[in-house]
Amino acid sequence: MDIRTHTCGELTKKFVGKKVKLCGWIDSVRQQGKIGFLILRDRYGVTQCFVGKELSDKLADLRKDSVVQVLGIVNERPKNQVKKELSTGEIEIKSEEINVLTLADPLPLDENATEDTRLKYRYIDLRKKELQDAIRKRHEAVLFMRDFLDKKGFYEITTPILTKSSPEGARDFLVPSRLHLGKFYALPQSPQQYKQLLMLAGFDKYFQIAPCFRDEDARADRSPGEFYQLDMEMSFVTQEEILKLTEELFVNLIKKVFPEKKITEVPFPRLSYSEVMKQYKTDKPDLRKNKKDSNELAFAWIVDFPLFEEEMENGHYAPMHHMFTMPKESDLKLLDKEPGKVKSYQHDLVLNGLEVGGGSIRIHDSKIQEKIFDLIGFTKEHKKYFNHMLEAFRYGAPPHGGIAPGIDRVLMAIMGTKSIRDVIAFPKNKEARDVMMGAPSEVLPGQLDDLNIELKKKK
Repeated sequence: MDIRTHTCGELTKKFVGKKVKLCGWIDSVRQQGKIGFLILRDRYGVTQCFVGKELSDKLADLRKDSVVQVLGIVNERPKNQVKKELSTGEIEIKSEEINVLTLADPLPLDENATEDTRLKYRYIDLRKKELQDAIRKRHEAVLFMRDFLDKKGFYEITTPILTKSSPEGARDFLVPSRLHLGKFYALPQSPQQYKQLLMLAGFDKYFQIAPCFRDEDARADRSPGEFYQLDMEMSFVTQEEILKLTEELFVNLIKKVFPEKKITEVPFPRLSYSEVMKQYKTDKPDLRKNKKDSNELAFAWIVDFPLFEEEMENGHYAPMHHMFTMPKESDLKLLDKEPGKVKSYQHDLVLNGLEVGGGSIRIHDSKIQEKIFDLIGFTKEHKKYFNHMLEAFRYGAPPHGGIAPGIDRVLMAIMGTKSIRDVIAFPKNKEARDVMMGAPSEVLPGQLDDLNIELKKKK
């Protein structure tokens, strides 16, 4: 027999007279003499349940957020009690039976709770309508991305989580190997090398909702430790085609999932790096005309980036994007003479003052790739980390490129939330700690023995 027949957001006047079973959390209880009302809540909505005198003794024991089952008859509300703002506002349930499934303790959260307290009890905080709505919108957006790219002929291909540490930029998260003592896996900062190798394998249109792991500090617009990106890569493609496809995806996503939002300009403006740095002093300008309008979305492309940062690191050039970014063909001759003047096929997508995605046309020639390695100061030891890439290029490498919009950050920008944590189900706090699970944590000594690891004693 079903535990519930309907959800708390489903019942309308057409169900009047029908016997139903509802399950949910008690949103509130109101007692008036020997009768009362309870509001039942689930992720679909709320339903008011009338409790007559025959069940009124149950009301005293019902606490907020306890989980109950209510059996009863759907009645039409008097016209002066209709709640037009609710989908269930024209009806209520005349309760015939109330079964407590779990009785909740007093909640440890209130409106004055600190962020760490809310994160510690995230499963309770997630019951809030605004957070439920954010997670639903995230689901709808990701579903749209998958469907859109499938129709464009892309394959969704997953790449390894346990991979190889390499000197690519941010600090890696390292995972010690029990089977190969003294050696380590790394969690991927991005699927960069794998997606390029997929192009060499002949999968000319790839995407992935990819988890990325970087040992970085938190910011309001950056989730520490881990984040997700819509990773896309294509073969035999120009930068223009990448930009057009990405633009089409976001324009249609906004129309479908966020119809209340208005994009200020389509096609998105294209601005050169030198132009925006001169005019706005930043490479992620906020181009909104009215920054107080929460529904205004100002997308823009930033292109024509220098291949290298202006300032050198330890006497060597540092990549503006990453070391696999293709220089513009017209500037290849400058690699030997004036590398600082070389422009690249990097492209960044900005939205309301946030960088929400970046990509490039990639290097597919091993000689050019080795030249870049030399310019950024890679030693023979550094190059060994990428021998598999250089070797792969020798066996037939198509021209390829892509982009990776950050899902968490782009949703934060579209929804206008104050923090990236508001669009993530279980985020880390500002110190990169999971205060709900208590991670990171110490492990049992036996686990370290299996890995032949000994911790230094604190001084």
